[in-house]
Amino acid sequence: MFDQMPNAQPQFLTVGEGEAARDIAIIVRPAQAGSDAPALVWLSGYRSDMSGTKAVELDGLAAELGLACIRLDYSGHGVSGGSFSDGTISRWLEEALAVIRHVAPERVILVGSSMGGWIALRLAQELARQDGPKLEGMVLIAPAPDFTSELIEPNLKARERKSLAERGYFEERSQYSPEPNIYTRALIEDGRDNRVLDGIIETGCPVHILQGMKDADVPHAHAMKLMEHLPADDVVLTFIRDGDHRLSRPSDIALLLGAVKGIISSSTSRQMPV
Repeated sequence: MFDQMPNAQPQFLTVGEGEAARDIAIIVRPAQAGSDAPALVWLSGYRSDMSGTKAVELDGLAAELGLACIRLDYSGHGVSGGSFSDGTISRWLEEALAVIRHVAPERVILVGSSMGGWIALRLAQELARQDGPKLEGMVLIAPAPDFTSELIEPNLKARERKSLAERGYFEERSQYSPEPNIYTRALIEDGRDNRVLDGIIETGCPVHILQGMKDADVPHAHAMKLMEHLPADDVVLTFIRDGDHRLSRPSDIALLLGAVKGIISSSTSRQMPV
């Protein structure tokens, strides 16, 4: 039986050069000897980290099944270096891609929560055009692709626009932390360059989306819009009628782990000779 690595010490990978260099924290669970199953890759949401409930439960599933599991903290998050205010989708995408290339699994399943869903979709595009591991599937939890242009910009108040123009950022009260959320002009401008909801998204793999219908941060209509951009893939959308944005209750976790197991099973069946 594999332990759940509750006190595992992270290793660090330096990403970027010069003033842009930052140390990214990684926790890697090695696969059971002889396993050729895909590695699970956890991608956290905005201001979340790899020690959250869903991330730890995913690592526990990897322990149970003898799979590799890769978790990371983006720069400015968790125990990674770098400033949160320097963060952009491009910067955090670069870090996730660097970590995957460093660990070098042959096949991966991406599990992304909220903003991590956007990172996962961009990773799928990058992995498809570069040498790297084969993407076997994705599980997206309350995915928030293009949230800067789709969910933030259209709802900016006059004082927030003024703050962006004059200070380069604005603050918003967070229901999850005593510290406010900070959205920078750089994040919003970079978000436009990383849009995925402007054409067909070809992931080339099965995708399972879990979405709460009482999500106050990412409306369930956003998940339906994402579905419209994934017409070529095997996509399942599961609505959770009383689910919020976090989807961290035991019943939500059970759905998450079930979705991941389903992707693992479909990956295994595709690898079997006909």
